[in-house]
Amino acid sequence: MTDVFVARAEEFDGDARLAVEHGPIQILVFRHAGRFYAFENRCAHSGGPVAEGTVLGRVEAVLGPDMTCLGERFSTDELHLVCPWHGWEYDLETGEYAGDRSVRINRFDVVERDGAVYVRA
Repeated sequence: MTDVFVARAEEFDGDARLAVEHGPIQILVFRHAGRFYAFENRCAHSGGPVAEGTVLGRVEAVLGPDMTCLGERFSTDELHLVCPWHGWEYDLETGEYAGDRSVRINRFDVVERDGAVYVRA
């Protein structure tokens, strides 16, 4: 494993997403809710720029006491990265596709050291 420099931490203002090339792959790094995430920028479905997608809570059913569906809500426990091409959703923590947990995108650990952000690749 090698720590690949991405940028200084202060460069991640707001929704900034920064890319680093590592061999033949592009890794996109971003901060969400104060934490850094890094994914290979290639959707498992059709190669779309998944790491450029939106972060949303998993959609879950709201059930009544009799188990009837009262509606839906976004989870606050499980966040998904949604590919902008076709809406495939990946667990932000694991990179697993929500529709089939055996399918995943490459996720990388991010290290912040001395004000700099690195991807462990």
